[in-house]
Amino acid sequence: MAEKPLKIGIVMDPIGSITPYKDSSLAMLLEAERRNAEIHYFEQKDVRLLSGKALGRSTLLHVRDNHDDWYEFGDRQEIELGELDAILMRKDPPFDMEYVYTTYILDRAQRDDTLIVNAPQALRDMNEKAYTAWFPQCTPTTLITRSMDDMKAFLAEHGRVVAKPLDGMGGRSIFVVKKGDKNANVIFETLTDYGRNFAMAQVYIPEITAGDKRILLIEGKPVPYALARIPTGDDNRGNMVAGAVAKGQEMSKRDFEICEQVGPALRDAGVLFAGIDVIGDYLTEVNVTSPTGIRELDQQFDLNIAGLMFDAIQARLP
Repeated sequence: MAEKPLKIGIVMDPIGSITPYKDSSLAMLLEAERRNAEIHYFEQKDVRLLSGKALGRSTLLHVRDNHDDWYEFGDRQEIELGELDAILMRKDPPFDMEYVYTTYILDRAQRDDTLIVNAPQALRDMNEKAYTAWFPQCTPTTLITRSMDDMKAFLAEHGRVVAKPLDGMGGRSIFVVKKGDKNANVIFETLTDYGRNFAMAQVYIPEITAGDKRILLIEGKPVPYALARIPTGDDNRGNMVAGAVAKGQEMSKRDFEICEQVGPALRDAGVLFAGIDVIGDYLTEVNVTSPTGIRELDQQFDLNIAGLMFDAIQARLP
């Protein structure tokens, strides 16, 4: 007897605004299409709670791997989110209160036995920068503070640091600061908003010139290749939106060691799909909201990472 097709939901930004050839959400949707899944598309405005029940106005969706014409909408319908087998939460940051409210709605769907990828509580708990503090043995020396004086002292002690906001993405507002830099005070003032916001400082890792490695994990196990995002000669940032070049490479022994320590904690918290960032031998970020890198690694190593992810989803379903 043939398996019943999956009913998959996805909450994401407008699908018409994505860049299809490098979009990981589209890679996931293409795999759902290959599996003949019934795909229900939502933006945040389409989900709500009514008397404690998670509801949504879904749009049926078909996708294709065509960079000029990658999606087609079908009928709109009102459904209970608990009727879906799984929901992919792929809304990009900013991680603001609207994002948090959306996870509350997904929490109620989860109580109706819908698998949420990733678990709503994990999405709330695991700030991509702050969560590295749970693995200090893997990270460079790191400070999280609202105090400008703390940041100045950290710079004075270590000589060269990377300072960044806790809620940034895509390399925004990341500064490399050297001891004696006359811009240091204004950088720390800006990042902390004069002591009103928490910000992060990490000891600078020279190996950034070889790339900021994105490692994807499924159920806590790494895909066996990393995507090194190599900064341009005139920029410190290993972010593709900042112009970094993406180059796939085999993982190092240290990369695997970091995954062995981080992966089980993510899996046990309900994080089915994650991306961790490693510079040299150090963990710098843990991404659980909407990790990217699938399409680049698939193309360079003839992989099907979304296929592995859907295998994991189906293994979790009753």
